[in-house]
Amino acid sequence: MRQPQIAAQAASTLSASAIAPTIAIAQRAAPREEPKTAFIVAWVLCLVFYFLQYALRSAPGVMMPELTTAFGLTTLGIGSLVGLYYYTYASFAIVAGATLDRYGAKLPIFIGVLTTALGSVLFGLGSIGAAESGRLLQGAGSAFAFTGAVYLAVHGFSARWLATAIGFTQLAGMLGGFAGQFAVGPLVHGELGWQSLWIYAGAALALVALLMLVATPARREPESGSIWDMFAPYKVVLTNPQSYLCGFIGGLLFMPTTIGDMIWGVPFLGQGLGVPAAEAVARSSMVPLGWVIGAPLLGYLADRLGRRKPVLLVGTLLMLISGICITYLNASIPPYIGGLVFGIGSGAAMIPYTMIKEANPDNVKGSATGAMNFLVFSLSAFLAPVFGFALMHLSGGKTLTLENFQQTDTIWAAAIVLSLVLTFFLRETGAAAKHVAIPASQ
Repeated sequence: MRQPQIAAQAASTLSASAIAPTIAIAQRAAPREEPKTAFIVAWVLCLVFYFLQYALRSAPGVMMPELTTAFGLTTLGIGSLVGLYYYTYASFAIVAGATLDRYGAKLPIFIGVLTTALGSVLFGLGSIGAAESGRLLQGAGSAFAFTGAVYLAVHGFSARWLATAIGFTQLAGMLGGFAGQFAVGPLVHGELGWQSLWIYAGAALALVALLMLVATPARREPESGSIWDMFAPYKVVLTNPQSYLCGFIGGLLFMPTTIGDMIWGVPFLGQGLGVPAAEAVARSSMVPLGWVIGAPLLGYLADRLGRRKPVLLVGTLLMLISGICITYLNASIPPYIGGLVFGIGSGAAMIPYTMIKEANPDNVKGSATGAMNFLVFSLSAFLAPVFGFALMHLSGGKTLTLENFQQTDTIWAAAIVLSLVLTFFLRETGAAAKHVAIPASQ
């Protein structure tokens, strides 16, 4: 009775530590151990990339007045400019996942970091054309950050701690989101200036690209076949209904953070609640700081329990309750606590990233993350201009009021509720559920 269980456990360990670029190669030869230490070093460097690109993603939220003056755009226009990031991020997420599965991590991530660096420099040049091109390039290059970090984590860590590693990956990103608001605000409003910030960030990213090129292990067995064959794994991922559930749930939970806070959080506090500019930046930055706590904490709990869905449900409920309090009962909660709790609950959005990988075969892990990012940020790309247009429509083009924000924030409440409902249709992928299922099948 124990033989199937032992075999299943051995297979799980093998998939996390052996190279299996194709099923045929795996059948012809015994699997070889990957240099896990090298993958972990490359993963750490990729976290630096993820940190910097997330800082660039959130930084425009604290420099709205400067950007409005520099480019001669309305607040809605600036929101649309900033939102260009999500169009290329979503589309290149597919390319990132496919190239990682086909070519390994070395060259794809290097090119992604350099593309983000170029986009940062272009945005800092100060012309609207360069800014638009720069924002598109930032999104395209940044698509390789999280996807690449997860790919490296899969090859560097055992399956037992995968959710924890992904949680710490997102911790690095949200530290960048926190820095992009809390640290960038004083710099931009001080002597540095907003244009210099983008150029210096581009230089830092270029340095990271060179370090990653040196440190990242190369793929040992390159894939054969045409370049279009690298998209073949998506047939496996995108014909799995669980992939869509993971993507939509993650996207619905991401939007209140990536759009609601990182683009409109400071205007909500400043124009809606009348909070002074410096305090508005500090309070808005509590949401990504909460992610820093919540993403690894909830990932760790999901690993310890061996179950994903209960932790996902608890995080989503925490997010919903705190979001309602921030929007409609702001006077009754401490100024910084609401955003922090909301961010902690939002860390649950990383759990579907673990689940989509566990719900798909080992040889399509990169494509699974790419598909996940595509689904998640396609929703952000769609709703970013919709939310901005709704605000402008309700305000009649005049100064935004608290009532305008409260009316449009129902979009985020509905998104969280919908994600809560969809979670009940997810299939549990945690280790505890798998161990229970083995005896039942005997």
